[in-house]
Amino acid sequence: MNTADIVALEDRHTSGLYSRQPLALVRGSGAWVWDADGRAYLDCAGGHGVANVGHAHPAVVQAIAEQAARLAACPNGFYNDQRALLQAELVRIAPPGLERVFLCNSGTEAVEAALKFARLATGRTKFVAAMRGFHGRTWGALSATWNKAYRQPFEPLLPGFAFVPYNRAEPMEEAVTDETAAVILEVVQGEGGVIPGDGDYLRGVQALCRRRGALFIVDEVQTGFGRTGRTFACEHHGLEPDLLCVAKAMAGGLPMGAVLTGGRVGPLPARAHGTTFGGNPLACAAALATIRCLEAEELPRRAAALGERLL
Repeated sequence: MNTADIVALEDRHTSGLYSRQPLALVRGSGAWVWDADGRAYLDCAGGHGVANVGHAHPAVVQAIAEQAARLAACPNGFYNDQRALLQAELVRIAPPGLERVFLCNSGTEAVEAALKFARLATGRTKFVAAMRGFHGRTWGALSATWNKAYRQPFEPLLPGFAFVPYNRAEPMEEAVTDETAAVILEVVQGEGGVIPGDGDYLRGVQALCRRRGALFIVDEVQTGFGRTGRTFACEHHGLEPDLLCVAKAMAGGLPMGAVLTGGRVGPLPARAHGTTFGGNPLACAAALATIRCLEAEELPRRAAALGERLL
């Protein structure tokens, strides 16, 4: 099939939700992708932040192929070697204090889970998020997302969400009360315009949450796994969140997300939440290979060096 054939076929049957470029991409390698007509393009989008180790990294491809031939699916009611290894690796590379892992399939799932976990752990029902913040498009994550264009078609959303200006301490101080379950923030606002959080501001929010008995959720779906020059962007500021949401670049291109939780969340009650595909051995093997590539090739350091040149 050439580009015209693929475009016509997909347009005939797609949901209509996406506005697309007239490109039919069929292959990738490293930083390059190719269309169905053989033209090469330098991929500056990285699959919306997914391809931190590049497309079709040989080590990730090998891990996926070997695991697919061994065991692709394993319900969470059973133990699995790849899941166990990945959870241990995530705790090892995470900021201090994060000791447990819930595995899922995407960033919005991670945020949904974090919101539920915060309510479970605190018994509270209110949340504070930032203006221009983006956390996903499913019901709870959308409720924490500021953009009215995304929200309005589906209102009323979940109640109890307040929005305050990003990087301003005073409005946050007023918004967080003894009814607040959690504050959720990005370390760098993505859709909001690539706005970095000020270190003093972020540390102040963390301290405020501790004082008020609220939890601090850091959304690193976009910034995690080396993109900002550290494994996680919160490392730049010495943050120790209670819940850390990750996804996108986690599994080298396969769908995967996770929530890492600390002692203030604690072990969660059985059957309070769950997933069919989350933590499947295939995605876990891909994520393990991705983490090894990030470390062996020192990709966070490379991101820092190239970022310095660009900025």
